[in-house]
Amino acid sequence: MNPQNQPPPADEVAEEGVAPACVMSFNASDASGAGGLAGDIATIAAMGAHALPVVTAIVMRDTAEIFDRHEIEGDVVAEQARGILEDVTIAGWKVGFLGSAEGVSAVAEVLSDYPDVPLVAYMPNLGWLEEDDHQSYVDAYRELILPQTEVLVGNHKTLTDFLLPDWDNERPPSARELAVAAGEHGTRFVLVTGVMLPAKAKGTEQWVDNVLASPQGALTGEKFERFEASFVGAGDTLSAALASLLAAGSELQAAVGEALAFLDNSLDAGFRPGMGNVIPDRFFWALPPGEEEEGEPGEDPGSGPQGEPDGSNLPRQVH
Repeated sequence: MNPQNQPPPADEVAEEGVAPACVMSFNASDASGAGGLAGDIATIAAMGAHALPVVTAIVMRDTAEIFDRHEIEGDVVAEQARGILEDVTIAGWKVGFLGSAEGVSAVAEVLSDYPDVPLVAYMPNLGWLEEDDHQSYVDAYRELILPQTEVLVGNHKTLTDFLLPDWDNERPPSARELAVAAGEHGTRFVLVTGVMLPAKAKGTEQWVDNVLASPQGALTGEKFERFEASFVGAGDTLSAALASLLAAGSELQAAVGEALAFLDNSLDAGFRPGMGNVIPDRFFWALPPGEEEEGEPGEDPGSGPQGEPDGSNLPRQVH
């Protein structure tokens, strides 16, 4: 330990090897560990990057639902970020729930000082917010965050409500149409999850598409089989994984493919820690093979409490 609290000599630093890419996440504290900062930290670490978490709000929730939130003042949010940014070189941003319109403004001001750092923004379902709070939040987000966003990530319905609130066509908008709407605010790409695909025949399985699109058209994507298992934290997982890959220098389409594959595996190994929804296991790859506990004879290996499926062997549905 250096008694003068001085940085170590350069030759010692060189011997430590190359540091991982640092990703700053602006998100809410979520005590369930399903999403928010806890989910971002786990995902970013699992992707081999280093997380720099900035608390924007405290969300009161369990694995089933959100009860309330407590905002963090915008100045406090900005101070958290700038204290680290004066010390650490970052390679990527992840933006999640920013708490309030004031929080959106504070984060946008920080982002504007680093225009060359790629930003992945995740828009969660905010239907639980009161109407006035919701409207002021999305208005500020459109004006201040979207112009700085490389990739906007969100569920098809959530992005439709956010980007095309007056959509009245009988058919849902395509990923390209959502990308056009986002592009009008300056966003380069959208990654739309949960695009429902029609079943080929009555009674057959239904699939959902996940599409990366620009205003010119769809670029890449991945289809998941739709089942009734309900997950929480999938969107934060996907967006944090993508931010980590872009921070490490991956090309966008390859990064999207890898992030979707990571999410797919995380959901496939998901678990139900409580009585609510299934949580992604971001460290599925760290489990030694054959370590799963054997259940009682006749018990499904993916069963949770009272024999309910825990999601560990269920196909995936992205929310």
